[in-house]
Amino acid sequence: MGSSILHWNCLREFSLNICFFCAFFSWCTAQLIKLIINFMRTRKIDLHYFHSTGSWPSAHSATVSGLATSIGLKEGFCSTLFAFACTYAIITMFDACTLRLNSGKNAAAFNSLVKELGKENNYPFLKEKQGHTKSEVWGGLFVGVSFSLVAMSIWSKYFAQ
Repeated sequence: MGSSILHWNCLREFSLNICFFCAFFSWCTAQLIKLIINFMRTRKIDLHYFHSTGSWPSAHSATVSGLATSIGLKEGFCSTLFAFACTYAIITMFDACTLRLNSGKNAAAFNSLVKELGKENNYPFLKEKQGHTKSEVWGGLFVGVSFSLVAMSIWSKYFAQ
């Protein structure tokens, strides 16, 4: 009996974790923006954009900047937790526009070679859109910060103790 009460308390506490929800819904917002942009371009709804990587805005950047922003607003911008989240965000965004972007360029070159070899080869095609340009990363940063500023404003007004 005692462990089920503990279990429900953990779920209740997690359901009140505004920082997680800011991060998660910043990601959802970025993915939704990608879907809308693609729809405006093609006039087709492609649900693949809800779980795709690459394109504008960067959902990775939106997620980590949304998390860092909400932690800063909740715990303080001088807190150790904010410093950790901000460092994590910077590393993630830097990785997206350097390592992952170049990995995608290498995949494109590899795929080009595979095409030249013809159909008799057994090499799989690699995913080319892995990273982000700097503008895609900045777009994700804007989405994450903006979403969290609005969400934290609403949360602090109506739900904070």
